[in-house]
Amino acid sequence: MENYLAFLVGIGLSAACGFRVFVPMLVVSVAAWAGWLPLAPGFEWLGTLPALIAFAVATAVEVAGYYVPWVDNALDTVAGPAAMVAGTVLMASVIADVNPFLKWTLAIIAGGGTAATVQGMTTLARAGSSTLSLGFLNPVLSSVELVCSAGLAILVIAVPLVGLLVLAVVVMLAFKFFRRSRPQA
Repeated sequence: MENYLAFLVGIGLSAACGFRVFVPMLVVSVAAWAGWLPLAPGFEWLGTLPALIAFAVATAVEVAGYYVPWVDNALDTVAGPAAMVAGTVLMASVIADVNPFLKWTLAIIAGGGTAATVQGMTTLARAGSSTLSLGFLNPVLSSVELVCSAGLAILVIAVPLVGLLVLAVVVMLAFKFFRRSRPQA
């Protein structure tokens, strides 16, 4: 049961990486540093003070960059691969006591794949926002993504099942929105 719960936490954290790459890393670092989140062997570095400071600085730069129109679109090109790596690392960091092959397979496919999927949806949303509003609504979208990333990361650590339920609702609403906004052929 503990591995199942760790897998769910990893999925939620990976999804949060799709909204913002460094926000979930910062949340995990704070939670591990405070002793609220046990990390798998080899990932204890995430809970150190230097890592916490580095993630705080990276988060501030990332968040600030997403509030500058057109810079946010440029950041999305880098955020895709970075989100996959962050999602993989966070998934691996919470899964302990399993075969390393299984751990890294889950981390790459489930963690990296989840982060990539969410990042892809946010990239499409930003491109649509940039096209429709000439970038003027992008700061609103950036705020929503920031709240989703931080909220999901915190929620999935505190109450994993509720966090994943919230994630499922957000994904369903996003698919519904994208399906409705597509031009009909």
